[in-house]
Amino acid sequence: MIIETNAENGCYNILVKRGAIDDDGAFSAFAKNEKTLIVTDDGVPEDYIRRISAHFKDPVLIALPQGEKSKNTENYLVLLRTMLHGGFTRHDGVVAAGGGMVGDLAGFAAATYMRGIAFYNVPTTFLAQADASVGGKTAIDLDGVKNAAGVFYPPRGVIIDPNVLSTLSPRQLHAGIAEAIKTAVIGDKELFARLEDEASFEKNAEEIIIRSLRFKISVTERDPKEKGLRKVLNFGHTIGHAIESEKHGELLHGECVSLGMLPFASPKIVSRLKNLLQKYDLPVRASFSPQKIADFIRKDKKAEGNNDLIDVVYADDIGKYSFRTKSVPEILELCEVIL
Repeated sequence: MIIETNAENGCYNILVKRGAIDDDGAFSAFAKNEKTLIVTDDGVPEDYIRRISAHFKDPVLIALPQGEKSKNTENYLVLLRTMLHGGFTRHDGVVAAGGGMVGDLAGFAAATYMRGIAFYNVPTTFLAQADASVGGKTAIDLDGVKNAAGVFYPPRGVIIDPNVLSTLSPRQLHAGIAEAIKTAVIGDKELFARLEDEASFEKNAEEIIIRSLRFKISVTERDPKEKGLRKVLNFGHTIGHAIESEKHGELLHGECVSLGMLPFASPKIVSRLKNLLQKYDLPVRASFSPQKIADFIRKDKKAEGNNDLIDVVYADDIGKYSFRTKSVPEILELCEVIL
């Protein structure tokens, strides 16, 4: 299936197809660049990278250590210098083959090298396939603050092959499902019920990916640069990002989003949400320093001018949400539900 996106900051196609990483036709647009930098991490099976690389002529490959800690200024500069000293021009491109960290970092490098070269995404985790690979957000972390430096830079194309999910660990797979649950809570009542009733998630992964992407695209097309409506996609991320920063990579992104959703779920749905998260072995409690969490929240991109008021997304019901403004002390009080 091809999903078309049409936003003011860029139009591109998303191909969702089993076996896509072996499809020459799927990669035909990607391979038009004279030179290609493929960015991945050491958690992606070498066989996948070999099969993706086969579509390009003499690609340059950089494999980073797996995990959020690699999304830093040092690796960002490694990518830029690799392209600079490799003679890359504006006619060349970058391909991200990995999870959300790889896509964020590779996309930011592509966006800023020579003021922007072609960027393509081949996500290999469920989280990246169902969420992070589309929408155009790219970023790196700075001094422990998640996504402190970044730009909106849509890819020229996305190839999603659900078959590659078969090699993910259960933990990685479940962390990705957290983003699908997020989507269901704020905008897809039917998807939420499906995730509750699903006996075999893997069998219907493709449908869940497509439903999640369609909702996200419906939002990002109307608000590509997060001026208003797109903030709904941050449900679970205000506290989630703070916990992720405080834990220094101990928890996966999706696990932190799982924790971040519960404080902003209304009493009428919190039990149902908690049960669904636990069904997929996602955390619903964690130990953390409230003071450190407060410090990270104040550095959040959604903070108001005085840094003590934060715009948050509140789930009023399954499929219904509202925007609210909370002070940091109020947010910490809500966090008691996950301590």
